[in-house]
Amino acid sequence: MLEYWRNPGATEDKYNGEWLRTGDLGICDEDGYFWFKGRADDVITTLGYRVGPGEIEDSLLKHPAVAVAAAIGIPDPVRTEIIKAFIVPVAGIVASDELTSEIQDWVRTRLAAHKYPRELEFIDELPMTATGKVMRRVLRQREIDDKQEA
Repeated sequence: MLEYWRNPGATEDKYNGEWLRTGDLGICDEDGYFWFKGRADDVITTLGYRVGPGEIEDSLLKHPAVAVAAAIGIPDPVRTEIIKAFIVPVAGIVASDELTSEIQDWVRTRLAAHKYPRELEFIDELPMTATGKVMRRVLRQREIDDKQEA
C-alpha cells in the first residue's frame, strides 16, 4: 500500500516502523502456516471477554435452519457490547420466536455462555464483498442508524 487517498495521517497510523498493520487477526500453526481469523475491528467485547465473530458464525452455520450468518457487537450499558446475529434462513424456513430461541440455545450449548447471540435478526441477505465476505461494518452502521431513528 502506498497511502490512503488524501489522508497522510491515516497512512501514518497504519505503519509501525516499516511494517504495515492491516488489522487482520490470525494464528501461525506449528508448521509455519498462517490462518486468517478475522479483523481487529470485528472483535466483540462482552462482559470483559474478547470474542471473535467467526466462531459464533461457525456455530450458527451448523444449525439446520441457517443458510448464512453474521455476528457483530452492539453497544450495551452493562456488558460493553452484546452479540447480535443476523441470519439468512434456509429456503422454506419461517422465522419465529421459537426458532430464535432454538438457535440461541444451539450456540449456548456449543460455545461458552457469554458467546451466544442475545439478539438475533432474520434477514433476506447479508451485505457481501465482491469476494464473498460479509461486510460487518455495514451491519454495525445499520444498527447505529436504526438507533438514531428510534
